[in-house]
Amino acid sequence: MAKTNNKVVLSVTNDLYTDPRVDKVCNFLTRNGFDVTLVGRRYGDSVALAPRAYKTHRLRLLFRKGAFFYAEYNIRLFFYLLFHHFDLFVANDLDTLLPNVLVSKLKRKRLVYDSHEYFCGELSIADRPFVKHVWKSIERFCFPKLKDVITVSQSIVEQYEKEYGIRPHLVRNIPPKATPPVTESRSSVQLPEDKMIVILQGNALIEGRGGVELTEAMPLVDPKAVLLVVGAGSVVPKMKRKVQQLQLEERVIFVPRVSPEKLFNYTYLADIGINLDQDVCLNAKFSLPNKIFEYIKAETPLVISNLVERARIIQKYQVGLIVEDVRPECIAEKINILLNDKQLYNEMKANCKIAAEDLCWENEEKVLEKIYLRDKG
Repeated sequence: MAKTNNKVVLSVTNDLYTDPRVDKVCNFLTRNGFDVTLVGRRYGDSVALAPRAYKTHRLRLLFRKGAFFYAEYNIRLFFYLLFHHFDLFVANDLDTLLPNVLVSKLKRKRLVYDSHEYFCGELSIADRPFVKHVWKSIERFCFPKLKDVITVSQSIVEQYEKEYGIRPHLVRNIPPKATPPVTESRSSVQLPEDKMIVILQGNALIEGRGGVELTEAMPLVDPKAVLLVVGAGSVVPKMKRKVQQLQLEERVIFVPRVSPEKLFNYTYLADIGINLDQDVCLNAKFSLPNKIFEYIKAETPLVISNLVERARIIQKYQVGLIVEDVRPECIAEKINILLNDKQLYNEMKANCKIAAEDLCWENEEKVLEKIYLRDKG
């Protein structure tokens, strides 16, 4: 029987092109009988979206970043939500929460808040007291009105419970069990056949994520390896300048951001996955990024920084090595161990395959079922 009162809208501030977590939630809701609309923004250079099982709507804005962007987006989102009929509102992150709270209260509809990070602990606002005060004020206004809160790591669960007395549901950002098709080869994507490939991937390669330190480590890494950087972000130009300074043009390859399906191909073709986020803010400390699980699913052993959530995964499943200090010599030491200790490398690769059976989106969906389907007729 078709579900009544099933129109759900999810809000994000990105351009919908690469947001695998939200895409997984949208597909989960669609499979369970909801009529789903995902709302985001459109850049002037946004890539056209491939057909999806749910509807999408991208708002054209005058501003691309900063306070004017957030103000414009929240106002536009408020009126979009107000003048369209929805039965369930899903706010993804604090930068979409206020209009969702206001409209859901006006319409007396249910709201779910899905917090993908500890927003008020972000590095971008850590040293901007006024900006942090504004976001914190919005959070304090909204949180007491929330009944259903989801977040992505145990540390953030505990932080929100400590601050607001509300314990969020834990739904980690993990890929589904099904493996995307591997349609590329090293030759088809112009990667060297005779080298080990160390991959750093991400659509927000910014300061504090170890990109520059990893580049500086490459002269110390065994020459049998090259570094592949896939993604975009404000630190990429700095990494490219460092490559020129160190004359590493033959050992570092840059690829702009690609679709999630092609990104998996790059990750699968690589030998070692890198994640070197530093403890520069509470959000970084508490984070458990999707790329950790993407590396594991692709059976690509990891070298990661010693942050609590990701270290817990590495220690439990034995799928990589932990860098205690994100300095070039420490990074190079761990990479070289995996490059040259074949027995250890093969053990960790095998452990990735085992871990991927447990670390899959299908297990996380069991929590979503309890949240979204409890009132399903």
